[in-house]
Amino acid sequence: MVWQSALDGRTLTFHLAGINNQNFVMQDEETGSWWQQITGRAIAGPLKGRQLERVFHDELSFEVWTREAPAGRVLRPAADSAWIRFSADWEAETARMPVATRVKLDSTLPPRTVVIGVAQHGAAKAYPLGTLARQNPIIDQVGGEPVVLLLGDDGQSARGFRPQLDGEFIELFLKPGSKPVRLVDAKSGSEWDFQGVAVSGPLQGRRLERVLIQKDYWFDWKTYHPETELYKLGR
Repeated sequence: MVWQSALDGRTLTFHLAGINNQNFVMQDEETGSWWQQITGRAIAGPLKGRQLERVFHDELSFEVWTREAPAGRVLRPAADSAWIRFSADWEAETARMPVATRVKLDSTLPPRTVVIGVAQHGAAKAYPLGTLARQNPIIDQVGGEPVVLLLGDDGQSARGFRPQLDGEFIELFLKPGSKPVRLVDAKSGSEWDFQGVAVSGPLQGRRLERVLIQKDYWFDWKTYHPETELYKLGR
């Protein structure tokens, strides 16, 4: 998750303070408050209960990112930095840790299943990454509004869009064999790329509104969205 570092006109400086439920806990140097990385909310200290503003971001594979931003720059830690040593075996080590959560999980889904989470208008829903791969794209509703989730051709990168233009619903289908991935809308036959932009057809140049998504483990998403629904294949 990415958050604005400013609060009430003051820029806060954060550093890693610890781990809570396998999520980073940050501490700001200005007040000493502790913040949960996954929620952007202060959980202890003078600013307890305050909320940081979310920054729209993508979680993409390097392959997809360089395709879309060939002139982009990469922030890479120095080879001797503490972060390199700390994160070297992070995934393998955490996979061996027991899952600790205060909520009851759906027994049909293993706790460490990767899901794509959508939360809007007071509702939340989780979509297993494997299900998205089999049904790509998924068109659904969350909080009374339609969403379309699209998996990139790398099988890792995902994005969410509002399948509407000028207030009208657009039915989208995956173009078979397309790489990079392309969607086709049923009404106009226009083709849409992985950034939600129509690249050919009558709607060329139009752009779909992006929907905030979160790639997370099922147990973690469920912990912070206890009333979430779980999407099942085909519904």
